[in-house]
Amino acid sequence: MSMVDTPNDRRGHKKGGHNSKRIGFRLDMTPMVDVAFLLLTFFMLTTTFAKSNTMEINIPPETGEISIAERNVMTLRIPGDGFAYWSLGEEAPTRELLYENGDSSSMSRQLRQLLRDRTASNKKLVIVVKISEKAKYKSLVDIIDEFNLLKIDRFSLDDFNAQDEAAVSRAVAAR
Repeated sequence: MSMVDTPNDRRGHKKGGHNSKRIGFRLDMTPMVDVAFLLLTFFMLTTTFAKSNTMEINIPPETGEISIAERNVMTLRIPGDGFAYWSLGEEAPTRELLYENGDSSSMSRQLRQLLRDRTASNKKLVIVVKISEKAKYKSLVDIIDEFNLLKIDRFSLDDFNAQDEAAVSRAVAAR
């Protein structure tokens, strides 16, 4: 590994015990370089296997207003009671089950079919998602995932306010 060259001749000593010749020292760096490249290769290979699951969201610029016809706006309200309330324009909201059989692992087929039908029939449709503070965050993530699976890229997130709460209450009372 390493080697120290020492002179065989002791006649070169000066008074005081110091050697006039320098001792040569040679360090073999090959094993260290091998280990460094092995570690580098290991970390490069293991980090490529762990890719994060992200979805790109394009945010419109803050300046200016965009006007959209009411017939092209679908409002999807999630109050946190296990249902989704949807309406087109100023219509009264209609209630749909958010998850199959109350199981939060899969979105309901009726809601999925509704989204598929509405976006297929109206290519200019913009979906406004309003989710209550009482609702679980998982509901919002599941809805955005569903939009991604159905290739719906025209949606917006908005605040769930008192008007939305009143619209949901009217829809529940009408049932």
